[in-house]
Amino acid sequence: MKRNHEHAEVCEFIHVHEEVVERVTAQMPEEDDLDDLAEFFKIFGDTTRIKMLYVLLCSEMCVCDLARILNMTQSAISHQLRMLKKMDLVKSRRDGKSVVYSLADGHIKTILSQGMDHIQEDED
Repeated sequence: MKRNHEHAEVCEFIHVHEEVVERVTAQMPEEDDLDDLAEFFKIFGDTTRIKMLYVLLCSEMCVCDLARILNMTQSAISHQLRMLKKMDLVKSRRDGKSVVYSLADGHIKTILSQGMDHIQEDED
């Protein structure tokens, strides 16, 4: 991913645009909601969890299959799945003796797809 290393430019003089500040302040979510949003995005900050989500984007599967694809232990996969499930990013269902995992909903697919589009756009 290419990064722009230029410094941010700042105003040459201090002048607060009160009407803009008031309008935006009125639209800001509650602090608790912003905290929850930050926690939500922290989950995406781990390469292993991103890999797991991408695998589940392609197909639902059980812990054994995830472990094989990602070359990890079932215990490590289960630990990460608990975190993903706690944040409502994945869901599970029983299929006979197996528990099969999938993405929780279309929002997760959209987040992953748009994130990848953004990364690949920067490479062009």
